[in-house]
Amino acid sequence: MRGIIFAFLAGACITLQGVSNARISQDIGTWQAATITQLTGFIMSFLILLFVRDAKRGVFKHVKRLYLIGGTFAAVIIFSEVTAIQQIGVTFTISSLLIAQLCLTFIIDIKGWFGMEKTKMRLPQFIGIGLMIVGVVILKF
Repeated sequence: MRGIIFAFLAGACITLQGVSNARISQDIGTWQAATITQLTGFIMSFLILLFVRDAKRGVFKHVKRLYLIGGTFAAVIIFSEVTAIQQIGVTFTISSLLIAQLCLTFIIDIKGWFGMEKTKMRLPQFIGIGLMIVGVVILKF
């Protein structure tokens, strides 16, 4: 249950961040908005780290170096989301974003990438994503 609550919280924050960044970028530019977002995200994460204090020292050397660049995807995410919101609106952007996430997660689960356990997808999962795509198409038109 906690996982579902956190997933809904994350979804709400993704939407709010996208709208906020789109508004900021109209005044100062997209890359400037991305920079502010990354900076404030870093500051917030750092402050939480200071208070939570659950970090283990020296664990970074055990992480594959490729995974340490995960945060760099945020710059592409922010730029793409802001640009999409300005061009096609919030609802269609977030709907498309979710479909893209689902499609990639299907591939990650099927292939077992990033150390995930391979999962066999069955017809109901494919029907579900198909219905989402149809829903977005209907929503757009």
